[in-house]
Amino acid sequence: MPVNPQKQKELEERLGALHIRREEVVEKFVRSAGPGGQKVNKTSSAVYLRHLPTGIEIKMQQDRSQTVNRFLAWRLLADRVEARQTGKDPQAAEVDRLRKQKQRRRRKTRAREKEEGRGKRI
Repeated sequence: MPVNPQKQKELEERLGALHIRREEVVEKFVRSAGPGGQKVNKTSSAVYLRHLPTGIEIKMQQDRSQTVNRFLAWRLLADRVEARQTGKDPQAAEVDRLRKQKQRRRRKTRAREKEEGRGKRI
């Protein structure tokens, strides 16, 4: 399944804007692991990228298609380089959101236990 040419063009423009040159990236095609049977064991459909200036490493084996995995790996590399350049880590924002959610739940549970007279007992 080929990648949409429009998406490929947008990715190329984004890589150019982030100053990621293909010469700075080591690209290898390796064998996938996990479920998939003979097809996975015989073909090198997983993609490994290493951006030399930043040391960021990506291994993508989300799809059975090497072309799709290559596109997804380059897109993920662009995301990680952009996050490093801007100082914004999208995963950190998600972790903070979950941490706040858990804190709210703990407070509600403690308040409910206090009302019922079952506070902490040692």
